[in-house]
Amino acid sequence: MDVQVQFMAELSQLIDKLSFLSRDQLKIALKGYKPAEIHTIEFIGEHSETNVTAIASALYVTRGAVSKITKRLISRGLIVRYQKPDNQKEVYFKLTAQGQEVFEIHKKFTNYFMQRDEPIFRDSPDAVATTLAFLHQYNAFLDQKITIKK
Repeated sequence: MDVQVQFMAELSQLIDKLSFLSRDQLKIALKGYKPAEIHTIEFIGEHSETNVTAIASALYVTRGAVSKITKRLISRGLIVRYQKPDNQKEVYFKLTAQGQEVFEIHKKFTNYFMQRDEPIFRDSPDAVATTLAFLHQYNAFLDQKITIKK
């Protein structure tokens, strides 16, 4: 089998298995929230002064998609929009107390999953370093393609 095809198949299986192992727990803990909503909450929680453009760029979605998600999150009381006194043009988002709770639940599970998987990373430092170097190179390559596409 071609190494590129094999790599992509292994990567796809890895993502599927990670999703499978976390799905049931996250579905219960974050019931009623769509993955795109959780990813948006996570991004807002990790980045201060977040706007539509920053979210769209980080999540690789359109600004229109982010506008829909943020409107839904505002209506559910998870985020609020605000403007800076010196810049009434730009709209930013921050988590409400309820949004912070959802963020913390997701963060707790992320930490749990990372602890679960820690032995394979600890026991294979050279393989992890090599894989990270390749993934960094691959991401840089894809960033170039994305820049050309824009």
